[in-house]
Parts: sequence; C-alpha cells; structure tokens
Amino acid sequence: MKKKLLWTMVLLSCLSNLKCNQIEKPDHPKGQSRSIDFESIIETAKEKVFPALVCVKVVFEEYERGERKQREALGSGVIISPDGYAVTNNHVVEKATRIKCILYDRRMLSAKLIGRDKDTDLALIKIEPAKPEEVFSWAEFNNSSLSLTGKLKAGDFVMALGAPWGFERSVSLGIVGNAERFIDDYSEYSLWIQTDASINPGNSGGPLINTDGKIVGINTLGSFFGGDMAFSVPGHTAQRVVEHLKKDGEIKRAWTGLQIQPLRDLRKETFLNRDTGVLVSSVDKDSPALKAGIQIGDLILKVNHLETNGVYDTNLPEIRWFLGDLPVNQPAEFEVERNGKISLVKITPREKGKVEGEEFDCKRWDLTVKEINEFADPDLYYYHKKGVYIRGVQYPGNAEKAGFRGHDIILEIDNRPLTGLEDIKKLYEEITKDEKREKKLMAKILRGGTPRLLILKYDVDYDKE
Repeated sequence: MKKKLLWTMVLLSCLSNLKCNQIEKPDHPKGQSRSIDFESIIETAKEKVFPALVCVKVVFEEYERGERKQREALGSGVIISPDGYAVTNNHVVEKATRIKCILYDRRMLSAKLIGRDKDTDLALIKIEPAKPEEVFSWAEFNNSSLSLTGKLKAGDFVMALGAPWGFERSVSLGIVGNAERFIDDYSEYSLWIQTDASINPGNSGGPLINTDGKIVGINTLGSFFGGDMAFSVPGHTAQRVVEHLKKDGEIKRAWTGLQIQPLRDLRKETFLNRDTGVLVSSVDKDSPALKAGIQIGDLILKVNHLETNGVYDTNLPEIRWFLGDLPVNQPAEFEVERNGKISLVKITPREKGKVEGEEFDCKRWDLTVKEINEFADPDLYYYHKKGVYIRGVQYPGNAEKAGFRGHDIILEIDNRPLTGLEDIKKLYEEITKDEKREKKLMAKILRGGTPRLLILKYDVDYDKE
C-alpha cells in the first residue's frame, strides 16, 4: 500500500509540474517534440470502455453449511459485441440460478449463461435486450492480444475497470509488472498479466484496458500479500475461450493424463541443454498416457509430427492447450525419448469430462453431498472412483450429532451402495417419504481411507427448532 501511495504521489507531482499536464517526447526521426496529454489519454480510454462495463449481480445456491440457501453476489463484466455478449469470470456465475446486469445507464437487465470454463476462470453471458432492436455499447479486444507475442509488455500503463465491493463503476491505474506470468496452481491453460492496478472483490470479471481503450485482459485475481499485485487473464485467452463458448456452450478438452514441466526449471533444479521437447513430471493413475507406457522423466519431442517447445514454464500453457485439442478417442502419435533412445508411442486421449461434480441437499438429514470428480477432487478420487462425499454439515443438525464431517465419502446407506448422485437422490426420497420407518439409518463412510459406520438419527427438525 505504501509503495502504491508513493508511486501515485510521484506521478501526480510529475503531472502537476508539467505545463498543461503534458509530457514532451522526441518525435523521431526529425528530433522534434510532441506533447502528450497524459490525463486526457486516461480519460479517453476510460470513456471508451465505461459504457460497456456492467455490474453482474447473481443469485446462487450455497451448500457449504449443510443446507441449501440462496445468496447474492456481485461481480463485473464487459460487453464485447453490439448484440449483448459479455465476458466475466467463471467464479462470478458458476453457481448462478439468476443473472442480472446493471448497465452504464443504470438499467438492470436479465442475462443468460452461454457457457463457462472453470479451467481458465472465464464465462460468457448474453444480456437480454429490453427491445429487440437495442444495440449495446461494447468494447474491443486489443488486436495484438490475438497473438501470444502481443504488444503488451512490462512497464505499459493499464487500467482495471469494475465495480469493486459492489460500488459504482471505478477505475484503478497501474503498470504491467509482467505480461506473461506463469502461475501453475491457478490455470493449466493460460499465462497471466501481472499488474499493480487494484483488483478487489467485485472487480472480478471486469476488463483490463490499455491506453487506447482496448481490452488486454479480464481481471481475475487480487493479491493481499507481497505488495500490490493483481492478475488478469490475457486477452488472447479470453478471445479463444469466447469463440468456443459461443459455438458449443462449453470447452471440451481431451485428457491424456500427462503432467509436464519445462526443460529448464529453476524451482525443481532441472536444466536440460536443448531447445525442443518437454519433460514428463508425472503420469496420472489410470490415464491413457500410463496405459501407453509413458514414464516419469520421458521427453515428449513431437505430437502428431509437431515439435513441442517446453523450454521454459511460460511455454507450458500452450502445450497443454494443444494436448487438450487432440481428437478424443483417436490415437495420437507421440515421439518420446527415454535414456537417449527415441520411440513412437500411440496415446488415445479421452474426453476430460466435467471439472466439477454436482451437489444435492439432503435437507432432512442436515447435510449436503457432492459427486466425486477426478479433476476437482483428486484426493477423494484416489480412494473412491465413483460416488458422493459430504460437501457440508449443518450445525447444529442431525448429521453433525451423528459424527459426519465434510469430505467423508458415503459408501452405503442402509446396506445399499452409492455409485453416484442419482443413487443418493433416489434413496433420500424413498427414505424420507416413508413415514412408518424409524427415523434412523446406518451409513458406511470412508474417512481418510478408513471405513467407519455411523448411525444417523433424523428425528429432530432443526429448521423448526
């Protein structure tokens, strides 16, 4: 905060000392100088995009405390076409049952979800016009953002637009700290734009724009540690995702089970003196790559005769995107080097499937359950491939008193195995409708790999207590 305040004071001081707030720069090659009105540049860029900025208000269902409740949340978005398509973050709308957008003229219009992509934290919505002939104000993506080697670079001025904390539209000014930041824990398929332009709760999904008033990124992550850092999904990633979502409503990715690392990785103290290929760091259990014989330490040189360039960590997202685009259920040819010997290996990717499991509220039992998903819940998937686990337990409540905990895997209820969400839905309806049976059931669970038996009494209705 102190650094940001100091930087802002210095900038304002410099601007106030300039005649008419102008910066003199040489106009090469003639050597003449030209005046740039810095404040006007900021104002012009902001005014280009503000009419396209929307506050996204969502109603969603929340299960974490063991009961289904409706909540409201606010985020930001930006209209990208005259017919009302708008981009926001996946985490803004992923649980939404209703979506409203507050426009620049303060009107509130309904919007429908076109599609979302959890892997890149992006979503596409479409605002429903008040009149069929309505044309929305919209903002353009920066043309250079279509390329991975776009013109955005460290030191460029950028502005983060949004509605932080649910307030009215705002703009925060900053510079690009790194135009291609690699943060592996947050996205497999995209690099990040690191800036010191503030991104606060509610700012998520808004546009990051350059001084030309063009979208260069979508604001996604804020940081409260290590100084003023914020992160935006690059414009080229957003455009790529939007194209898929507009066409198919989702992004279907192939899954090989390959986990990769760069040839030159300082964090893992790996340095291979070569310019092509990518290193296999691990292979997922029961994956197509494992079945094909791929091992840790193998070098993937080519895929379907195309070279892989995984020299640095910033190259990994594009390789992962390429692997995700492989045809599903069709063999792909991998040129692999192991111990100095090169061989050809056929891997048949399968569809990655859902990244999130579905949820269900067992209201009378005071708990909610969720479907186990191999990508969202790999630790639970390791113990039990198909089934449900406890998403939340209401306190006080019947499940809590019986000793149930979050992340318990439910194997059986009344000696009936559960293989998925439909099983527990059917069983729950059957049990709770049976007024003659004792309000008690036996459940077999798996906690940390250890089986347990619990007796659940649901004779108390805590919602009426």
